[in-house]
Amino acid sequence: MTPSPFLLAVIDMQRVFADLASPWATPRFADATAGVRRLLPAFAGHVVFTRFVAPEHPTGAWRAYFDRWPFALQPPDSEIWRLTDEFSTCVVDTLDTATFGKWTPELAERVRPDGTLVLAGVSTDCCVLSTALAAADAGIEVLVAADACAGADDRSHAGALQLMDLYRPLIRVTTVSDLLARRSP
Repeated sequence: MTPSPFLLAVIDMQRVFADLASPWATPRFADATAGVRRLLPAFAGHVVFTRFVAPEHPTGAWRAYFDRWPFALQPPDSEIWRLTDEFSTCVVDTLDTATFGKWTPELAERVRPDGTLVLAGVSTDCCVLSTALAAADAGIEVLVAADACAGADDRSHAGALQLMDLYRPLIRVTTVSDLLARRSP
């Protein structure tokens, strides 16, 4: 993929977060899905989907993390790590990480140094937040589509959005409608 001036990164729209019976369920996952679906056509050719996957052998503090969540120690091709059906057929570019933050060298290669990274997905208070802060530290303009994200709960979602908005102008919280207006000719 040629580095994009305006890249949409859809964070972790996976079954493990969509399934309400999962310990990692994101209650408003369907709301985030609706927002992401609205964004996809406007970013055609400039979208990357990320997937959180467990490391084969956790190290450091990740050992304690996966001791707490042993159900998640499954290989990357496991059902829990798959993107939900809504997205499995429209994905062109995916990036797997065993970290909360998705701002990796692989993601950095996909956005121009003077470009804008648009974030949507789950969870606002974990992987979206971690990605936004790291990208902003790298000097990338970050726009977070608040209504295309969902958190562990409403309070955590709102708190994460408020925290990220404190980083203006590096990170700006916006809406799907505002992003679509910005992308229209």
